[in-house]
Amino acid sequence: MTTAEILKKVRRIEIKTKGLSNHIFAGEYHSAFKGRGMSFSEVREYQHGDDVKNIDWNVTARFSHPFVKVFEEERELTVMLLVDISASSQFGSQQRLKRELITEISAVFSFAAATNNDKVGVIFFSDKVEKFIPPKKGRSHILRIIRELIALEPVQTGTTNVRVALEYLNNVQKKRTITVLMSDFISSNYELPLQLAARRHDLVGIQVYDRYDKELPSAGLVQVMDSETKELQWLDTDDKKVRIQYAAAFDKHKKYCDQAFRKCGASLMHLRTDEDYVKMLQGFFKGR
Repeated sequence: MTTAEILKKVRRIEIKTKGLSNHIFAGEYHSAFKGRGMSFSEVREYQHGDDVKNIDWNVTARFSHPFVKVFEEERELTVMLLVDISASSQFGSQQRLKRELITEISAVFSFAAATNNDKVGVIFFSDKVEKFIPPKKGRSHILRIIRELIALEPVQTGTTNVRVALEYLNNVQKKRTITVLMSDFISSNYELPLQLAARRHDLVGIQVYDRYDKELPSAGLVQVMDSETKELQWLDTDDKKVRIQYAAAFDKHKKYCDQAFRKCGASLMHLRTDEDYVKMLQGFFKGR
């Protein structure tokens, strides 16, 4: 893809997703998460009307008259996007590739954060962390993120390793963030770093999948290749038993992902590449 083509695509995604970010969150960007929180500011003398629950009893005892703790709203949030760019994200049989859907959703979150003057950072991963963009503010920063979402490719073919992305997040982000993990989750053994991340951050997982990730079309005897391992295999897609086993394997892994997120108190939603993700995201975040 040439530079001109990338810039044209960046502009097209900006136009589409900038408006969608306001439409999806409808002014409820912060309430969709766990709030901005309150941080301690100072101690001052008690005034009529102050909440007695905020009395600082240690300072009150020392000076023999009441003092209260003053808290202020934390005015800045940081949004961290964990983006799967492994080989399997380049699959799509319907309207778009999984990677393209992840790109649009990432742009929506980025513009929502920018509108609220929050920072956005990205961890791109495959079987390793491919690139880290530290959190910053501003339109030029958001456009840089979108360029990387479009153009960045894994160094090698890259299998999906959710664990390595979460471990990297836990190492580089000590303060609380809104973390959005987007992947097809063709991965396992990530429960421990997921628990650590969910304990520190407001974590949301979005599993992006294609219709044919779940169900095989009836197309006779076909040779298929695993996009990540490059393993070749012949499948009789007309065989009902084969199709049932294929669907059962998808459902089993989906259940594994759901349980992993539920166990650590994090949210996980599922988006299919040919579904209206705007309505899905709206319903999901209103439910929060």
